[in-house]
Amino acid sequence: MLHQIALLATVTILGVLEQAYFAMQVIYARRKCKISPPLTSGPPEFERIFRAQANCSEYFPIFLSLLWVAGVFSNQVLAAFCGLIYLYARYQYFIRYAHSAQGRLGPMYFSAGVLCVLIALSVVGLTAHFIAFPYFKF
Repeated sequence: MLHQIALLATVTILGVLEQAYFAMQVIYARRKCKISPPLTSGPPEFERIFRAQANCSEYFPIFLSLLWVAGVFSNQVLAAFCGLIYLYARYQYFIRYAHSAQGRLGPMYFSAGVLCVLIALSVVGLTAHFIAFPYFKF
């Protein structure tokens, strides 16, 4: 059983570490710009880092849900591969957004595309599951 989810668990841990890295960047930016919590406004460079981290955190539960559903019901290797690509795209999003608000657009659209692939894998996997094991017989 564990071998069937090991790749998904690995990508999940990598995602958590990435989220921790983003959070640490906000802490460093707060110290550098002398902005104490709960304030969220300040120089543009701080606000871009803060927003990049917040945006990545907002999408993380969606990503995790799709990663696991696609991996369990469709294909673990393909879902984990998409997960790695998604994490790289979010890293690029964060780094580029920290430098320029315009820089975030390419990685944002790319990561949204990866989420669409994970949605498709999830739907196909769940559909196949319900066809093979119908729960409702009419």
